[in-house]
Amino acid sequence: MINREIADILNEAADILEFNGVEWKPRAYRRAARKIEDLSEDIRNIYRKSGKKGLEDIPGVGSGIANHIIEYLETGRVEKFERLKEESPGGTGELVEIRGLGPKKVKKLVEELNIKTVSDLREAVEEHEIRELEGFGEKTEENILKSIILFEKSHERMLLGKAMGLAEDVLFYMQENSELEKIDYAGSLRRMKETIGDIDMLVISSDPENVMKTFVNMEDADRVESRGLTRSTVILRGGIHVDLRVVPAESYGAAMQYFTGSKDHNIAMRDLAISKGYKLSEYGLFRKDSGKMVEGADEKSIYSRLGLQYIPPELRENRGEIAAAGKNELPELLELGDIRGDLHIHTTFSEGSDSLEEMVKAAENMGYEYIAITDHSRSQRIASGMQIDELRQQWEEIDRVAGEYDIRILKGAEVDILKDGSLDYPDDILAELDIVVGSVHSGFKSPKEEMTERIVAALEHRYMDILGHPSGRLIGKRESYEADFDTVFETAVNNGKILEINAHPERLDLNDRLILKAKEYGVKFSINTDSHSTSNLSFMKFGVGQARRGWLTKDDDINTYSYDRLRQLLEDIRKRK
Repeated sequence: MINREIADILNEAADILEFNGVEWKPRAYRRAARKIEDLSEDIRNIYRKSGKKGLEDIPGVGSGIANHIIEYLETGRVEKFERLKEESPGGTGELVEIRGLGPKKVKKLVEELNIKTVSDLREAVEEHEIRELEGFGEKTEENILKSIILFEKSHERMLLGKAMGLAEDVLFYMQENSELEKIDYAGSLRRMKETIGDIDMLVISSDPENVMKTFVNMEDADRVESRGLTRSTVILRGGIHVDLRVVPAESYGAAMQYFTGSKDHNIAMRDLAISKGYKLSEYGLFRKDSGKMVEGADEKSIYSRLGLQYIPPELRENRGEIAAAGKNELPELLELGDIRGDLHIHTTFSEGSDSLEEMVKAAENMGYEYIAITDHSRSQRIASGMQIDELRQQWEEIDRVAGEYDIRILKGAEVDILKDGSLDYPDDILAELDIVVGSVHSGFKSPKEEMTERIVAALEHRYMDILGHPSGRLIGKRESYEADFDTVFETAVNNGKILEINAHPERLDLNDRLILKAKEYGVKFSINTDSHSTSNLSFMKFGVGQARRGWLTKDDDINTYSYDRLRQLLEDIRKRK
């Protein structure tokens, strides 16, 4: 958790420096922040074991940044950054987070309208003051309002990836420091929803007092909101609420079912229980006539007693899962262990932060059978997209690395879908690639008909294999572009093309509802991490979570195919034209 705090501080300092017109230092701070957030080890342990030298061994962390980290670890603040905040208009860092506002526009808003906070900005938008500024206009004002709404929503709830990391940190801490038999998280986190409000945890322990004492005294707890014998709530640094309950072993399954939710699923389950002569609560399943508990310790037994297949947490949204479970018609959902490879990965050849060989080695260590290297194509200048000569250099590097590892490496590219639906490399180059992930990276505000035609044209291209992050959204930052997804799904099926489920926690694109709809058309999917570093490869679990929420099975996802079967599929796609 402290790693994320330090990363946030560095990113905030970078925002303020950008606002002040400093050029190179913000990039350095952001690179260090990214590497610190990617660490698998608590940075405090690195400092305790190896001192400043250990911090400087982190890529991107030089002597100056290492000193800032040490100061924060020892005092809880960085004096230089505190001065920066004092000397800059309040809220500058927050304002820069509003999509569509860069440092120059923020500076203009501060200087000409005295806007210092997001609240000030919203007020200025609502009073139509923004459109009067040179370089803004009515359309810009409308877009800023949309970005403000997204920003506010994203700060009410946290991304799945952040919540999972925090929950796992708390789990590990409690397992290491208290006497307990069992601990797990529940709520929307267990259902793998894309955003999470609070974190709920359940514990079985013969010493609840010790558990509560350990919990409220966590090093990362900013304050204790409540403390009791069997339930306590702490607020972590960053304002995240974590609620922990100690429950009796005989009620653990019922409590897990209840606190996992969703609310609508639980209401339907209680109604079903009543119809069968039972009463279901967080304490157990009881006979309505005698009040005798018949189930409670085991969650699966509760579903079984009510005549249902066990319903996995990801399906518990009251979207037909109870009726299907009653008929024994729930699908056998895809598992993380079914995944054999990752088909959307970036390296230092474009905007990735780890080398091609480092990514290959990490994927092999995960037990993958294959990996596709898919750096950006030439139009993506902001992401250091590859020119054709650079792409050929990468092929040579892949050939070299392939001889040193057992994992199979596909030569791929994430190729821009241009405004007219054409692809960003000529056909002769695309034909030489093993796999092409086509993605929209521009023109997100295009009219619905225009965007649909653009995507359809790309899906009809002979050398397009996978449509990357198909709706273009960034959770809490950018809404999906407007497109007729029924037409997109139908075109994909008719042309044998694959739709990506982008597992990056900022995207999770397609979302669960679009996955459900696409599955009805018979679409095949590819779950990929869009990794920009070795640590990002672990994002696969989030993509699998969304796939499970979309009722997908092993057969729906091509990443479960053997290498030979995958290569045959890719050949078949290109033979269709």
